Amino acid sequence: MSEKSNLITSTQSIIHEALDKLGFDEGMYELVKEPMRLLTVRIPVRMDDGSVKVFTGYRAQHSDAVGPTKGGVRFHPDVNEDEVIALSMWMTLKAGIVDLPYGGGKGGIVCDPREMSIEEVERLSRGYVRAISQIVGPTKDIPAPDVFTNSQIMAWMMDEYSIIDEFNSPGFITGKPLVLGGSQGRDRATAIGVVLCLEQAMEKRGMKMEDVRIVIQGFGNAGSFLSKILFDRGAKIVGISDANGALHDPDGLDIDYLLDRRDSFGMVTNLFDDVIPNPELFEIDCDILIPAAIANQITEENAHDIKADIICEAANGPTTKEATTILTENEKLIVPDVLASAGGVTVSYFEWVQNNQGYYWDEDEVNEKLEHKLKKSFNEIYDLHENRGIDMRLAAYIVGIKRTAEAARYRGWA
Repeated sequence: MSEKSNLITSTQSIIHEALDKLGFDEGMYELVKEPMRLLTVRIPVRMDDGSVKVFTGYRAQHSDAVGPTKGGVRFHPDVNEDEVIALSMWMTLKAGIVDLPYGGGKGGIVCDPREMSIEEVERLSRGYVRAISQIVGPTKDIPAPDVFTNSQIMAWMMDEYSIIDEFNSPGFITGKPLVLGGSQGRDRATAIGVVLCLEQAMEKRGMKMEDVRIVIQGFGNAGSFLSKILFDRGAKIVGISDANGALHDPDGLDIDYLLDRRDSFGMVTNLFDDVIPNPELFEIDCDILIPAAIANQITEENAHDIKADIICEAANGPTTKEATTILTENEKLIVPDVLASAGGVTVSYFEWVQNNQGYYWDEDEVNEKLEHKLKKSFNEIYDLHENRGIDMRLAAYIVGIKRTAEAARYRGWA
């Protein structure tokens, strides 16, 4: 079985257990164990040299029992069907955790935008929207940025959809530039959400920001924002990494210096000689570990080596089910991905609401609403974890899937 398939089977296993604890039968599990819809598309793009290259894209829609589906679009050479399916399921859980009127969706294109011109990326972005236009829209399925996509790509996609729809449709997509209906605070929302959840976890463990040593795996969009926010709040960042390796300094890294030298894809370690292998990052003596890169990084092979007291998952699926068991038995506090990284979809929801109203909030109002939702969600999950003696991930899945299951039951679907 492939690594990505393991993401699906692991997610299905925890959803099954969560539904069982909620008292739902097998029929409900059969309904939600896979997306209701998966579209595979082939997108022809005229390249700059005059040739035509055909790209494969996907859009998965997990459940629309609660409302329209919602989720990002990633451009990456490793995008595949299983990954998109798993991510759409996690988006349903995230929306349920922060009480949003959404189900989960996810999309992706198999490509490497780092090796493409700006014009080629624009043509690909527009081609993807044309290919999926019949199943997306402000009341159907709302895309957003993800790995290697950004506000400019969202702007091209919105423009293409508006051409097809023959109507200006800012609510079709979130993560747009402010001038096209984007929301204040959207670019930092995922990172701020992680920090808000981390602060709640630190409070439970009696930690103060100025006293903690933090390791962050990943220095892309989420990892770099996280590093900057935590560094500015007085934390000591003792380790960071990118795809080429990791940097470690027990006295703390100069994050501002690293950010000034980081390229647009989050790479910085190639500028240094004293780089350590990525696997060694997890063995660093620290108080908090934040995986902010890719899936399946903490496994049963390295879970026992982790010294951090809190593991706050900013990435999707960084910790396997087996590793979760080990870490919980070792009395580590895990803030699961479906909770910690829910800041992005929360502010995307705020953006969609603002688009629908035609009335826009300032950044203080956005951040205040975000803080309220995430603190409430964290404490609900933490209390469930404590009161029922279950790990934080299962507690999060119980909270996350309950809304969808109840909506499906009222609709008469299961």
